[in-house]
Amino acid sequence: MRHAIYLLLLTISIAITTGCSSVPKQSSPELVGYTETGVASYYAMKYQFRQTASGERFNQYAHTAAHKTLPFGTKVRVTNLANNKNVTVKINDRGPFIEGRIIDLSRASFGQIGNLESGIIQVKIEVIK
Repeated sequence: MRHAIYLLLLTISIAITTGCSSVPKQSSPELVGYTETGVASYYAMKYQFRQTASGERFNQYAHTAAHKTLPFGTKVRVTNLANNKNVTVKINDRGPFIEGRIIDLSRASFGQIGNLESGIIQVKIEVIK
């Protein structure tokens, strides 16, 4: 009997937790054109294949990024202000959690627009889709 009650409570708590965590998977049209400037960094290798806040597995070689508030699935053009190189990434995680940083890029994305040895770069981000 206790086992059945435990399973029932567990099932209810899982249903409540997952049911209340609806996060938009696509950017809303009102966000297109939104820009922000600040510091970008990139994920350490230890995060490879860990689950992101969107539920996807993190891949250092995909063009993805973390942002504090943009909806998951939002496409963002990230431009390095020092050399004007840019890359398009999809937001699939939350962060960065270091003050002053506006976006965390995958290693591949950061390497396309900046020097990995620098660790951080000044960027402009623009929502494109």
